[in-house]
Amino acid sequence: MKDELTIGGVILTSRLFIGTGKFHHNNLIPAVAKSSMAEVITVAMRRVDLHSTEENILNSIPKNMILLPNTSGARTAEEAVRIAKLSRAVGLGNWVKIEVIPDQKYLLPDNYETLKATESLVKEGFIVLPYMSPDLVVAKQLEEVGAAAVMPLGSPIGSNRGFRTKELVRIMIAESRVPIVVDAGIGKPSEACEAMELGADAVLVNTAIATSDDPVAMAGAFANSVRAGRAAYLSGLGETALEARASSPLTGFLG
Repeated sequence: MKDELTIGGVILTSRLFIGTGKFHHNNLIPAVAKSSMAEVITVAMRRVDLHSTEENILNSIPKNMILLPNTSGARTAEEAVRIAKLSRAVGLGNWVKIEVIPDQKYLLPDNYETLKATESLVKEGFIVLPYMSPDLVVAKQLEEVGAAAVMPLGSPIGSNRGFRTKELVRIMIAESRVPIVVDAGIGKPSEACEAMELGADAVLVNTAIATSDDPVAMAGAFANSVRAGRAAYLSGLGETALEARASSPLTGFLG
């Protein structure tokens, strides 16, 4: 039986999403995408220059990938909605990752404005994946207004600090009816694996790949870790115990 992920009516076989920021050069992106085997790639709308052949980042993105434009730079719901509509108007499709970030020090999302933008854009026919601080109440509200998936941060964006919000995300996974995509802060393949073992539906990784010494190899490492974590989750992890438990019988021919 195939293990597939469905978001916005689209069936995905890869549970690793990747980004396009922070690479030394955009020409690395095709090889990274191939190594990662990702099917979804996010790009900041503000980095898209349709009037430049050389600088247009879209030229570096494989045509078979699903574009997930994000509203990076938006500080309010109104700004995020405007960016999303512009993205669709220039032909980038109707998928959108909502980012509403008024905080410029820690880059933490404004969940209230994110909810407002999500509700508005769903009504406009967008497939909305909101980036948010882990909060079960807000996650349920995002579900109710039609979010296609919810993207809680693992730690501050671009920090590579790892999966610091694990307990909050665990609750969201247990109670959510839409896919949970852990986004931001994942710094190592082992941390992506941990998120998948927990039951996350996917992870989005950008900085950890782009700032590594070998982004192409690192993309492959993340692909492997995501598959391993998912396989472990589906297999059912063994119980943990506070005391030792012998793996072999303590009685037998030794008497």
